[in-house]
Amino acid sequence: MNHYEALLERVHELDDLNKANALLSWDREVNMPRAGTPERIAQMTTLSKLTHRMSTSDEMGELIENAAAAVAAADYDSDEAALIRLLRRNYADARKLPPDYVARSAEISGRAREAWVQARAEDDFAHFRPWLEQIVGLCQELAGYYGYEDEPYDALLDKYETNMKTAEVRAIFEALKAELVPLRQAIDASPVKLDDTILHQPYDVAKQQQFARYIAAALGYDFERGHLGTVVHPFATSFSRNDARITTRWYPDFICPSLFGTLHECGHAMYEQGTAAALARTPLARGTSMGIHESQSRMMENLVGRSRAFWQAHFAPLRALFPEALGNSSAEDFYRAVNKTQPSYIRVEADELTYNFHIILRFELEQALLNGDLAVADLPTAWNDKMRELLGISPPDDRQGCLQDVHWSRPGFGYFPTYALGNLYAAQFFETAAAQEPTIVEELGRGQTGALLAWLRQNIHRHGKKFTPGELVQRVTGRPLSHDAFMRYATAKFGELYQLG
Repeated sequence: MNHYEALLERVHELDDLNKANALLSWDREVNMPRAGTPERIAQMTTLSKLTHRMSTSDEMGELIENAAAAVAAADYDSDEAALIRLLRRNYADARKLPPDYVARSAEISGRAREAWVQARAEDDFAHFRPWLEQIVGLCQELAGYYGYEDEPYDALLDKYETNMKTAEVRAIFEALKAELVPLRQAIDASPVKLDDTILHQPYDVAKQQQFARYIAAALGYDFERGHLGTVVHPFATSFSRNDARITTRWYPDFICPSLFGTLHECGHAMYEQGTAAALARTPLARGTSMGIHESQSRMMENLVGRSRAFWQAHFAPLRALFPEALGNSSAEDFYRAVNKTQPSYIRVEADELTYNFHIILRFELEQALLNGDLAVADLPTAWNDKMRELLGISPPDDRQGCLQDVHWSRPGFGYFPTYALGNLYAAQFFETAAAQEPTIVEELGRGQTGALLAWLRQNIHRHGKKFTPGELVQRVTGRPLSHDAFMRYATAKFGELYQLG
């Protein structure tokens, strides 16, 4: 066995352990009885400690460097060179974290999640507050361990969007707001008022589940390598390119959460299903970054799933399942309903335009909490103030406010900005794809996604995590990330819908 093969053997072992931990997490969210929580926390903590010990050992460092010397002549784009780059980075980061911190973080996150579930169900922020205080403390510790040059948030953001700085995100978001606010104001002033009442009617859950499977398959999600589950907060996860699972939630009187939740999570899972087989059982077999990952989910949910052509092709099967709710409606009625833009409380149910304000809110609050400028006890008030500032509304309760997301039950500050970055990446990728391959637009006009998916497979999915997000967007589109493509798309689409001239 040569040095590179010896490294691969260890990498495969670590990947298997990480996937086993991920499977325990998926099962906890989807199937596990609640009484199993204490033991599950212990199991996941044990695996986290074990993988951290193995991945930070001196032996692991030697394996990486010996393999690096053996493949020193490999091309930058090769799997070997990419794996060495990623492993060196991951090894250096992991070595900065004390084993005690890793164990505490895993245990506190497990218990905080349970506290969040109860607090959200009972609209009781006080129950979650002490756990969130510990989570903020963990995030502050984490930033200190990783280190930073400019501001603490940089250290955490970098783990989700490699090499991106907080100042860059802030500048992008400010530029986005500068154009998005006038567009929102023009829509508010428009005499056109879109009607979405058809979405808020009785929708049998069993039939919703049937349609979710239909629409996921139509999008290109491979159920031979996938699974659809039910959860409180939708997510996607993968254990290999051949086991990429999605989840959603069902409202008996509102069709959008299950429908667009399914489309969104399909985008994530299809990305993982499309990674090259050669990358299997290595950390390269994942999405480039969370921003790029979100670009795939937001593209499928919005640019495809909320398009007129998509519903002209797929509305008939939906209406056949729900003749009482949709029997007197047309595909155009449904298209206009699902594209109504208005301020709303819940992020995952927000329209394409106002969604970005939900992310900017969380981005700003996370920085304030991390820097110590905002106490956890004051979060509900600060949240409501930001909602009024950015969206002109205030949640009636914390369940629809600061308790709505699961993300703050773990030390994951830096994740939220990637959702809005994903919107921008999605528009930039889609604009490039349509220009390079005209068949994409022609097929989408018939509600088909084959050409688009093939383009994504070739240009994005197969590479997995071989390149940084900055490298990938430059390679694929020929320019760095900006908000321009998103604003061109949004201005054209909503300008037509609201007759803005």
